[in-house]
Amino acid sequence: MAAWFSKKPKILQTDPNEADLKVSSRMEGLWVKCDDCGEILYRADLEKVLNVCPMCSHHMPLTARARIASVLDVGTFEELDAGLEPLDPLGFSDSKKYKDRIKSTKKSLGENDAFVGGVGKLDNQTVSIGCFVFEFMGGSMGSVVGEKVARVFERAYDLKCPAIVFSASGGARMQEGIFSLMQMAKTSAAISRFRAVKKPYISVMLHPTTGGVAASFSWLGDVILAEPKALIGFAGPRVIEQTIRQKLPEGFQRSEFLLEHGMIDAIVHRKDLRARLGQLIGLMS
Repeated sequence: MAAWFSKKPKILQTDPNEADLKVSSRMEGLWVKCDDCGEILYRADLEKVLNVCPMCSHHMPLTARARIASVLDVGTFEELDAGLEPLDPLGFSDSKKYKDRIKSTKKSLGENDAFVGGVGKLDNQTVSIGCFVFEFMGGSMGSVVGEKVARVFERAYDLKCPAIVFSASGGARMQEGIFSLMQMAKTSAAISRFRAVKKPYISVMLHPTTGGVAASFSWLGDVILAEPKALIGFAGPRVIEQTIRQKLPEGFQRSEFLLEHGMIDAIVHRKDLRARLGQLIGLMS
């Protein structure tokens, strides 16, 4: 007869912690910690205020589709160009093949690329609108993103309506090389053609708006708005400090600094953005 300690432990049919694990799984993602003040917030309540912390007004990330829905009349947004998908013209590979990176990102986000565009109504006024999906490879602008942005202005030209673009990007998509950099010229040319209809282009800069996106269409708006504390600029502050070997001023490249120095027209709280856009379109159209 074997000693008692040599016997295999009895396997329980039901894990005594199973109920706790199920509760934990259900609760996962229900609470969000504010990056600024550290307050723990209930996600459902946070979404009602467009992901703005009610304690400190810190603007947390908001999805492109939620952002578009927050400024347009209910149920009026019609997405266009959804079928456009990025290719791999250079056969690029770093730690991962570019085509595999695209595939996995599309699967996890449910988006084909880093930009969503279409038409809708704002205060019953037709607008051509688009917004970057920063979660898709840092909102980087490849050939498809550039094409979608250009089409925002081309539709605005055809419909003779205002154009609105929300920018949130790390800049040009390095995996597409020169094809990515060409989008800076293409989008700027589309804006130049759009000017002929004499309708406003309102550029809204989100956190962050940098690189080739900031250096092209984002800064070409008739009116340039920004969210509070958004990082906006071509090169990041760390790169600039290393280049000029000087310490930058406090808050450099944040929207408040840019407003003070005349680089943008206004900083608008997210809850006020729909009303401000409607006011501007009414005045300028």
